[in-house]
Amino acid sequence: MRDFLPADKARRERVLAVIRDRYRAHGFDEIETPVMEEHARLHAGIGGDNEKLAYNVLRRGLDAAAISAAADDPALLTDLGLRYDLTVPLARFYATNRGQLPAVFRSIQIAPVWRAERPQKGRYRQFVQCDIDIIGDASARAESELIVATLDTLDALDLAGGSVRINDRRVLDWMLDAFGFSPDERPGVLITIDKLDKIGPAGVAAELRDRGATASAVDAFEQFLTRPMTMEYHPYGERQIRKFLPADAPTEVVAHLVGIGEAVAAARAGVDGLADIPLVFDPFLVRGMGYYTGTIFELAHPSVDYSLGGGGRYDGMIGRFLGQDVPAVGFSIGFERLVDLVDAVDADGATAIVLVHDRDVPDSELLAHKSGLVAAGSRVRLEHRTKNLKALLERAAADGYTSFATVTAGAAVGSLELKPLA
Repeated sequence: MRDFLPADKARRERVLAVIRDRYRAHGFDEIETPVMEEHARLHAGIGGDNEKLAYNVLRRGLDAAAISAAADDPALLTDLGLRYDLTVPLARFYATNRGQLPAVFRSIQIAPVWRAERPQKGRYRQFVQCDIDIIGDASARAESELIVATLDTLDALDLAGGSVRINDRRVLDWMLDAFGFSPDERPGVLITIDKLDKIGPAGVAAELRDRGATASAVDAFEQFLTRPMTMEYHPYGERQIRKFLPADAPTEVVAHLVGIGEAVAAARAGVDGLADIPLVFDPFLVRGMGYYTGTIFELAHPSVDYSLGGGGRYDGMIGRFLGQDVPAVGFSIGFERLVDLVDAVDADGATAIVLVHDRDVPDSELLAHKSGLVAAGSRVRLEHRTKNLKALLERAAADGYTSFATVTAGAAVGSLELKPLA
């Protein structure tokens, strides 16, 4: 968890303003949910490994005897927890407020979440997520809208060139079944498959054998991973998708993925220099959240070797709270990783002025000067003159101020001479 100095905070808010602006331009509406949810909801078996990282809140009013008695059952000690993502709270929000929402609801959530994990570069115990979700639309149009809005946001942040790796959990399930893995061993198999980029086919096969996975299934899977393939390039579409899958892949799922590509291509046709659909089919993209039921995706950018966000379809989650299934899909930008890539974002256009004054300038005159400039649309800070004026002005420039003026006693309002800080 971190503190942010004024310049860092201002930079973060400017990036967030761009993200909000682009999301709203694509028809999404912002909501807000509490930072805490019920313990049982956060630990319902749908949050994957993140459930283990949740910060739990001790029940109120427990005395030492009650705490000791509940030592063997942590669930008796806590009834609330800090949210570890924004998707579980959104599902609860929708179930609670469905009657006041449109049939197809497009939401924005931009807020901090908490996970008790080991901090590392770009990953913290408190961090901001920027989510857009579409609830109530089972068609490929929903995924397409999310992808287009996300790529548009990257473009607006001068991070053009982003792409989306895409897969479908139904394809993964079908492949594992075709290779001969039993349903009860699939969770462990998926954990290993998720390491394919790091340890390669031989490493995946070795780890699966170490796990005790079905030997014939591992052999079939290894043979598929090491099969000879032509280097012929195919743009994203049915031909590319089927090239990376075993024969007889489910037609319905392939058609859904193809439909996403066609819609994204149509929407992105006006982007300068775009030759191909910015989608890459990855049959071994896994994503670890337990609630994904269909399409899954991750946001990539050529400047980094890690994802900048991801998401997928979670059609079964809302039904747990509502009693009936409602289709839902979401895309989350990892703000902490994204903001580190943004060199600079233009300020809001207002002139930012530092008024440097001596002690003998009356407060009434200082506030009159300041109020006049503020009324004209400027951002204004009062600073008492110090011996080291250069250091004072350098700090002001670092805080985003662009000009300064010296205020002397008796100066008429509107007569100050503004000088650039650069």
